[in-house]
Amino acid sequence: MTTASGHTSAICASKVIGTNVKDAAGQKIGEVEDVVLDKQSNSILFAVVGFGGLLGIAEKYHPLPWSSLTYDDEEKAYVVDYTKEQLQSAPAGSIEELTQQDGLSARDRTYTYYKASRYWEA
Repeated sequence: MTTASGHTSAICASKVIGTNVKDAAGQKIGEVEDVVLDKQSNSILFAVVGFGGLLGIAEKYHPLPWSSLTYDDEEKAYVVDYTKEQLQSAPAGSIEELTQQDGLSARDRTYTYYKASRYWEA
């Protein structure tokens, strides 16, 4: 299936990881560090966006609802409608913490914080 820009809607996770994440004003917020998958439901639980550190030191990892990331071809980045300040107040943790309890606790806190539609309840 192709998107409006003519690209396919399928993408390898390896191409997503490392992609910049920007706010609506085009300011870099961070980059996608990982994508957390639910092996049971075959769903994407969330994207993990890292920011706030220098060379990986003191960096915070923030889970974002996958549906909140929109790829912008011109920016060559994912764009979110959140500000850096909103992200700084959002749930965060290490990759290990975010995947505890099969990632469900982090997913639930994340979707509640961002008031995102809960795909698993549809």
